[in-house]
Amino acid sequence: QVQLVESGGGLVQPGGSLRLSCAVSGSIFSNRAVGWYRQAPGRQRELVAQISSVGNTNYAESVKGRFTISRYNGKNTVALQMNSLKPEDTAVYYCKTYIGLRDYWGQGTQVTVSS
Repeated sequence: QVQLVESGGGLVQPGGSLRLSCAVSGSIFSNRAVGWYRQAPGRQRELVAQISSVGNTNYAESVKGRFTISRYNGKNTVALQMNSLKPEDTAVYYCKTYIGLRDYWGQGTQVTVSS
């Protein structure tokens, strides 16, 4: 059984920072890529950032230079550091991993960027 639990969301002013954390249960963590996704009201869920099992990363163009994804294999955790936040970053943020063809999602954490 794989479970993912996100934390760290909240309300922040434009230009501020937040750090999201995704805790992944089970022994598969170190061998799996993990991604952060977000979904704003009325919009499709989109990939924000992804990190491979060996630490290679990729980012959506809209967050490059502002967001940083990191993994801590000893703690089965992936973090998303978000700086210079904009109102358009407002969304529910989810982390995801997979085993074979099956995806596993967390419950999501709300990020609201507003003055």
